[in-house]
Order: sequence, then C-alpha cells, then structure tokens
Amino acid sequence: MKLNAKIALSLLFLGTTGLQVSAQTTETQYLSGKGKDDGVLWDFFVTEGMNAGNWTQIPVPSNWELKGFGKYNYGFNKEANKGKEEGLYKYKFKVADDWKDKIVNIVFEGSMTDTEVKINGKLAGEIHQGSFYVFKYDISKLIKFGEENLLEVKVAKHSANKSVNAAEREGDFWIFGGIFRPVYLEGLPQNHIERVSLDAKADGSFRSKILTEGDADEVAVQLFDAQGKKFGKRLKTKLSGKENWLNTSFANPKLWSAEFPNLYKAQFTLLKNGKVQHQLEQKFGFRTVEVKERDGVYINGVKIKFKGVNRHSFHPESGRTTSKEISIGDVKLMKEMNMNAVRMAHYPPDNHFLAVCDSLGLYVMNELGGWHGHYDTPTGSKLLKEMMVVSENNPSIIFWANGNEGGHNAELDHIFFEQDIQKRPLIYPWAVYGGFETTHYREYNYGIGTYDHGHNIVMPTEFLHGMFDGGHGAGLEDYWKAMLANPLAAGGFLWDFQDQGVVRTDKNGIIDTDGNHGPDGIVGPYYEKEGSFFTIKEVWSPIFFEKREMTKGFDGSFHIENRYSFTNTNQCTFSYELKKLGNYNEVKESKKGSITAPNIKAGDKGVLKANLPQGWTDFDVLYITAKDVNQQELFTWSFPISLPNKVAKSLIKEDGQQNIAIQETANSFVVKANGITYQINKTTGLLEQVQNAKGVIPFKNGPVLQEAVNNYKNFKLSREEGKVVIASTFDRKESYNTLRWEILPSGQLKMHVQYFPEAYFTRFVGVNFDFPEDQIKGVEYMGMGPYRVWKNRMKGNQFGVWKKDYNDTATGEIPFRYPEFKGYHSNMYWTKFIGKDQSFKVFTDREDVFLRLYTPKEQKDTDWKNMEPTFPKGDISFMNGISGIGTKTQKPETTGPMGMKHVYYDFEKEPIRALHMVLYFDFM
Repeated sequence: MKLNAKIALSLLFLGTTGLQVSAQTTETQYLSGKGKDDGVLWDFFVTEGMNAGNWTQIPVPSNWELKGFGKYNYGFNKEANKGKEEGLYKYKFKVADDWKDKIVNIVFEGSMTDTEVKINGKLAGEIHQGSFYVFKYDISKLIKFGEENLLEVKVAKHSANKSVNAAEREGDFWIFGGIFRPVYLEGLPQNHIERVSLDAKADGSFRSKILTEGDADEVAVQLFDAQGKKFGKRLKTKLSGKENWLNTSFANPKLWSAEFPNLYKAQFTLLKNGKVQHQLEQKFGFRTVEVKERDGVYINGVKIKFKGVNRHSFHPESGRTTSKEISIGDVKLMKEMNMNAVRMAHYPPDNHFLAVCDSLGLYVMNELGGWHGHYDTPTGSKLLKEMMVVSENNPSIIFWANGNEGGHNAELDHIFFEQDIQKRPLIYPWAVYGGFETTHYREYNYGIGTYDHGHNIVMPTEFLHGMFDGGHGAGLEDYWKAMLANPLAAGGFLWDFQDQGVVRTDKNGIIDTDGNHGPDGIVGPYYEKEGSFFTIKEVWSPIFFEKREMTKGFDGSFHIENRYSFTNTNQCTFSYELKKLGNYNEVKESKKGSITAPNIKAGDKGVLKANLPQGWTDFDVLYITAKDVNQQELFTWSFPISLPNKVAKSLIKEDGQQNIAIQETANSFVVKANGITYQINKTTGLLEQVQNAKGVIPFKNGPVLQEAVNNYKNFKLSREEGKVVIASTFDRKESYNTLRWEILPSGQLKMHVQYFPEAYFTRFVGVNFDFPEDQIKGVEYMGMGPYRVWKNRMKGNQFGVWKKDYNDTATGEIPFRYPEFKGYHSNMYWTKFIGKDQSFKVFTDREDVFLRLYTPKEQKDTDWKNMEPTFPKGDISFMNGISGIGTKTQKPETTGPMGMKHVYYDFEKEPIRALHMVLYFDFM
C-alpha cells in the first residue's frame, strides 16, 4: 500500500509539474475565426453604403464589402465620398478566472484601417492607424474575469492620417474595410519573454536577443530539429536587465534555402530561482544572406538568381481575408512554376503565409506598406516595428522593402537595420538604392551604363506587367537568358501572381477587375492557369534541356544544365515515355522507363543518358519528365520523333484511279473526284467552294497571302499521273508568288504556295481561308498544345494530340476558361475542324507550321497600344511566322529579340528562296 501511495504521489507530482510548465506558456483565446471560412459572428453597423444604418451581424475576420456592407472602391478612384464609411463592431466574451494573475493582451492581426478599441466602455489605448500590421493592447485592468465583457471596435475605412491613405488607400489595388485578420486574447505570466530575435548563420553560429518583462533571473535555450530531437546542448545565461543575448554555435546544422527548407525550433525558457516562469518556441533556419557590391546576392555562399513573383493577400470572395489553406495553395502554385521567390505587394502578408514560405521554401521580400506615397515618420516608425516583431525570425525573408514606387520614407531606413539583428538588405522597389537597380518594366535593351549594362546589381522588383495574354510568359525567355548571362543580374519578380477580380455583392456577384486595373495575374481569381503558367514553368525549370532533334543517329544523350543553386541532379528523378499517337485520347502504343540521374553539381552542365528500347524510332514522340527531391514535377519535355512528312504520308489516301471529272465555267474550274467537288477561280486561283455528299462545306476564299502580294496569275489546268493540277505561272516581276492545286484521285486536295513577304520586317506571314466562326464547334489537332502561343512565348506546351472545344474567352476576363480556343498554335501536323454540320481534316508535310484559329476577343477596358496582339485577315490561317505580344507597359519588340518582327530576304524573288506552305485537305 505504501509503495502504491508513493507511485500515486509521484504521478501526481509529475502531473502538476507538467501543468505548471504548460501553464507558463503563452495562452491564446480566439475571439474571431482564424481565416475566411470560420468567421465568428459579431454585431455590426456600417455608416454608409450597402446595408447602412442598421445593427446586424458580420463574421470576423472579413472585409465588410464582401459581406454586403459599405462601398467598393479601387485605389485609383479619388472621388471625395468614395469608400469613407465606418464600421462599428460589438462582441461579448468571457475570460476565465485562472487568467487573473496574467497579463492579458487583445491582439489584432490586421484591421482596415483606423481602429478604436474599447473594453467595457473604456478605451484600450490610442487609435491604431495602418491596416496590415499586428497590434495589441494590454487590457488586464479593463476586463472582468469570469464575467461577460463587452468589446467595441470602431473601424474607419479611410484614415484620419493622410500619410496612411497615401501609403495604403490610394494605390493600384482594391481598397477594403473591416477587421480582416484574426482577433484573439493573449495570456502571459507576469514574468515573461516579450520578444526573441534570432540570427542563425550557415556556419552554425547562433545569436539571440531576448527581451523580458518581470524579475526573472535566468533564460535558457534548447534547439530541436525537424523530427523533434534535441540539437546541441542546452544553453543558459543570467539576466541583467530587460535586454539579454545568448550567443553560441552548433556543428553541422542542416541549412535553410528555398531548395532545402530545413527548419529548427528554439525553445526559450525563462527561469526565476530555477523555477520555470515562461516558455516560448520559435522556428528558424540556419542560413546566411550576403550582398556583395557590384556582384550579387549570396545565400549560404552561393550566388542566387531570384525567380520571383509579386503576390497580394487576396481571394475574390473574401478580399484581403485569407486562410492558411490559401497560403499553402499559393506557395504550391509558385513552386509548381519553379519559382523560388515572392515579393509581398505592397504590405506585409498574413503570418501563416510567411510560415508556409519557411516550410515549403520560398525567398521572401517583405514590404512596408507604400504605393507612390508613404507613411509619415512617427506612424511609419511604429508600423515598421510592428512588422519586424512578427516576421524578423522567418528564414524565408531575405529582403526588406521600404515602400513601393516612390513610397519610400528614407527617415525609416535606420530602423530596419537597428531592429533586424540579421542586417538583411533593404530594397527600394522601382529605384536605385543600396547597390540594387530595381527599376520596374524596363525594356529588354534599356540604357547604356544603367540597368543591364550598368554597375549595380540588377533585380527588377516588377517586370513583364501582365495584361490580356501578354507579359509573364511573353518575353520571359529572352529576359531570363539575359539575366543568366549577366553576372550582375539577380533575377526579378513578375507582376503579378493572381488576377485581382473581386466578387461584387452589390452587382449580383459579378467578378469585377475595375476595368484593366485588376486583371494582371498568371492565374485567375480562382487560380485558373493561363498559358503563361506553363511557359514560366519550363523557362524557370532548374533542369534545362539543350535543343535536341530525334534523328536515327541519336544515342539517347541529352545535354542538360543544372540551374539549381544547391541541388545535384542525382537528387532528382528522371523518366521517359514513348508514344505512338492516334486520335485524341488514343495511344496506340506506349513504353515507359526510368533514366539514371546523372551526377551534375549545381551550376554545371552534363549529359542525361536515356537507354531507349529497340524500335524507339517507330514511335511518334518521346516525353522526358524530371522531378525534384520531393517528387514534384519540374517539367515534362516532349521530343517529336515522327516528322510531319511521315505523318502526312500515312494520311494521304491511295484509292486507286478514280474518274476525275473536269468542268469549266466562265470564271471557275470545277473538278469532281471521289464524290468531292471543288470550285477554283480561274483568275485568282482561290478556292471558291467545296461540296461533298452531305452538302457544301463553308471553307473557302483561300489561300489569301498575309503580308505578301496575292499576284498568282496565268492559271492552267492539266492532268498529271492520274491527278488534276491547277497551277499559276512564275514571273519575277508580275507573279513571283505561285499557287499550285492538285486534286488527287482519292478526292483529297493538295495546295502548294511559294511566296515572298512584302516587307523586309514583317509581323507574320502565311495564308488565310474563310470559315464562319458560327459554324465551328471545335478542333482536334496534332502539334504542340494545348495552349496557344506567341512569337515571344513558345515554351510551356507538349507535343501530342489535343482537342479544344470552341470558346470565346478573353484572357483575364470572365469566363476564365482555359485553354483559350482562338489564337496561334504551334508545330501543326494535322487538324480536324469539327463543324456544326460537317468535319474535315487539314494536314501538312512541312515542319514549323502554325495554325491560327480566328481572332481572340479583345478584353474590354484594355489598352492595346503596347500589347499589339496582331492577327491575320480571314478566319483560319496556316502560318510560317506569327506575331509576338507586348505587355501593359511594353511593346512586343521591347521585350527582347523574340518579340521583334520577322526578317526575310527575297534576293530578287528567286524561287529557291521563297517560303513554302504545303497543305492537304481531306473533305471526306
């Protein structure tokens, strides 16, 4: 019995000791939800706009516009009475009696914007001004423990502080109101750790600055690895005042980077006379950030090229109120595009977004609010410290940014360096500062002695401004080649990640982008992937494949480059798949296999050897997939094996000798073969009509030359080897462009055009036909797909057989339906045009033919003067060259060589130098 009593007493002691330690951690009591999907209802009253003047309820956190209150407004909108409503909140809560001996803070993670807080009718403190910052009030003396308390909050959407409005409310983004991030109570013991600042370097050195409150006398720290195992020895130090330091070093830590985001946890314990007073845990990573003047940015001793994007905190249904799930989804999409960096535009994000960047691996530029205007010094000083306190220990943060595009307050610079013990570099976006040239939207060949040709580290914090289908992917390949080649280039940040289309609760739920201000994303409001998504994925793949043709002499060797910073290619996995293609969704034969990953260090080049099986040349296409250390796809490259002449040969019908009937009218040749009747104009040579047993097919009026003179002349009809030929005559001056039709006994029609572009510089060249848009249902085609291309955005697709139903989508506009149907499509072998009444097939034996399907609808409210998305005449075109596209701020030719016009030489119209377009038509 005595033994059992001792055991019971020991268990009781252990239990109470555990409770004692647990009770000394920071305790949290949420008064709101944690994100957009779990809001807690508070009483609410809005002064103007939708549902104004009545007390009702609203979920917290939220932006009130998205819940049907107040007024929507975009930052560019300067009307005096636009978006100046106030919101009044009330919420009743209880605090347990066992919190009586604690310091109780009420914490707001974000409120837009001026926020007055009362507890039981008394002010908790001064009004907080500034929307995106965590702020708190000590309400220990204002609350009644064990009883009901009344929280009252007044939020003014428009700040009484002009500098706050200049920094936050007059920008290029939607302006919202409300308590949009979580609200909670924080219970701390009287003796507690107020703040911990960490600096852990790649060499294992570890510094921590610890600020404490109370009369504790000692602090200890113990590190834990990702598996929860102790890392290194526990370190203690006696306290001497409010601020204390712990300095030590650890052997062989796993380093943090975007490729290997190794995290540790530091557990700080505050002691008094050996008794635990408070415990605090902080995740961090060992990594070193260094800027070398006129050289570059180094992470852990390795020079980095940032593949970045700008990102707003945004969801179309909840505005700036997001969730941890959204943060995870956003980071995963960025990583899927092979990005390694993200810039916070133009304010600090939710804390959970930074935590996800820490754990999944993204380099972050965290930014103090500002957009062409900045906070005054007293306000900015306070908000900057609030930003630093909650984000200084995130290893993902590599840079700080002081405002944006002229919204820089230089009087705040010293605070960044004083508050940050890591001394991370400070950036002025859109300016030359601190050894960085970050100017936005500079032309590809901008300046001499500046930018790409200058002496500063080049890192545009915004470039290739997306709109419609330009930007983002269009021009990126040229920019990236230049950035890789320039030792002073540190990469850059695309503008921007997601379309800023918001659900208008006052307009029957439409998605509003405020004209052309909002639709700037690589993905749509609901993360719809545009074509540029996949272009970026390929261009920014850390494994680069040198161009490779699949010839009979190919031995399976691919020359590749390892563009990682830290990863060896032997840490990746590679596989192949060979396919014989049929119609859409038909694979006649497939063979798969793995490829041994070569040993190629980061930054080096080498060979990937695929041991392909016997008979691989009988397949149509080879796919190679590379996956990273986490088995996430980097990209799947496709290498056509069968060329168009081989595929065309299989599609040409040999139906034996058919009786081809010929009839001539005053204006036309009429030829009938195997049930197909063709009518071709005697003078122009253009196809006037096609008819089969089912009726007339409305495909006609071609080939009309684009950017060339339609001077086909002197057509003659003849019979040659069982086929009928209608051909024009070449003359260097009068008819140097020629057209030849061949009607085959099978009823198939062959067209061969030889032509010379009219100008030395030309946007596009090819031949056009008419096919009424209201007669087409879709296409099935063999070529690169499924996304359309531009001259300066060719990457991101795969070779295969694709099917696309007709849609009239304008990129970045409702409905966000991708891939778009209309536009240019590359490397066409054959296309089946699916009409409402009939279908027919067109194929070619020539390489590098582009298919053009109609003219995409212009996005409303879009300024086209820079983008110049040019298309030929007619409805359906078969092109030898297509046009590029510009961005919101740049014309196509200023995005790099790929965006420039084509150059063709005619050499006095010698036929041997003509461009060729060969097409076969099957109207059976």
